[in-house]
Amino acid sequence: MPGLRRAPPGRRLLSDPRRRRHPARHRARDGGARAAARVSEDVAIAPGALTGVRVVEVAQYVTGPYAAMLLADMGADVVKVEEPERGDPFRGWEEGGYGATFRGLNRNKRSVALDLKDPAGLGALRQLVERAHVLIENHRPGVADRLGFGYEDARGWNPQLVYCAISGFGSHGPYRDRPGYDTVGQAMSGLLSLLTDLDDPRPMGISIADHLTGIFACYGILGALVARRRSGEGQRVETSLLQACTAFLGENAARYFASGDVPTRETRTRIAQVYAFRASDGLPFVVHLSSPQKFFESLAGAIGRPELAQDERFRSRTDRVAHHRELRAILADAFVTAPRAEWLARLERHDVPCAPLNTLAEAFADPQVSELGMRARITHPERGDVDLVAPGVTLEKTPLAIRRAPPTLGEHTAEVLDELKPGQRAR
Repeated sequence: MPGLRRAPPGRRLLSDPRRRRHPARHRARDGGARAAARVSEDVAIAPGALTGVRVVEVAQYVTGPYAAMLLADMGADVVKVEEPERGDPFRGWEEGGYGATFRGLNRNKRSVALDLKDPAGLGALRQLVERAHVLIENHRPGVADRLGFGYEDARGWNPQLVYCAISGFGSHGPYRDRPGYDTVGQAMSGLLSLLTDLDDPRPMGISIADHLTGIFACYGILGALVARRRSGEGQRVETSLLQACTAFLGENAARYFASGDVPTRETRTRIAQVYAFRASDGLPFVVHLSSPQKFFESLAGAIGRPELAQDERFRSRTDRVAHHRELRAILADAFVTAPRAEWLARLERHDVPCAPLNTLAEAFADPQVSELGMRARITHPERGDVDLVAPGVTLEKTPLAIRRAPPTLGEHTAEVLDELKPGQRAR
């Protein structure tokens, strides 16, 4: 059929989610060094909070796919529509079209390869949207309209549809047509100015703006789904890198609005009494005193300097904010005299809020991270074991779960198109 690319349907990894109970996890050794919680294929998983909700994702890279994945973790049936030849551009970041960058954003989805520039492909998308509750797209404003699945088109197909549009800067205004990527959103919103040294600016090692925008998109979609249940009507949900990142800065913005003082990375470290140090072995760690007086007094005792609690420079939180650099210098001189493990143990005995500044390797080896089951493993029928980070929230009765490994390109095209045939029930 022109415009449609079929692929052999992938084996379903787990049973029908409507018949699942909470997943059992057991420890599996990875190279004798690391443990992952395996998502068991022979234990039922309870329905998620969004089981029965159908989502069509026509998105790529991070923002839209991340929003859709968050919904999928809660049980939504997400169909990811991809261009037939190359698919989501993240497939091309590593060889084989199934690299870690793609996998990290696309679990719990079914992949359908459709050429939306072909009438048959667009017709198949329309059929998907007619049965869907949600559509997510993250093209530049106007692109979805030009391709024939903009909001007005989609609303005509399905008046109850929740249509989520994500862009760099929003659908109106002077920056509407600019290209927008993660670091651009971080920089323009002011977020990056709070994360880097403005005298020696450096980009961040994580796509914060992209992920924040995906979270805000998911937040908006969930609200629109609740409103849809009440009114029976769908609506347009819109966010952008600029809008989401600016909204995220509420705490810093409120202080700026009140005082007129422009905050920098150092501003909150002083106000919240946050410190980072290196111990004698060169390993970094952090201390966060916040407001309670007891934590500073405990810190002074832990380093063998109880008199600091009575020093007029540090007696109150206000004093410590004003003399932050002086206090930091005193603490740095103390902490360089012993290794990190010794200091952390001493600080913990004195009930001082502290932590090692972990690398990812250290974080996933941490016993508390293991206890939370934050490294999960699921098996793809062709690609084998896939290790992923687990969902970041727990629901007691409608658990989030990794029910399906990230798909290969077009893996479920035949399966999904069969569901569109007359007489077939949608999932």
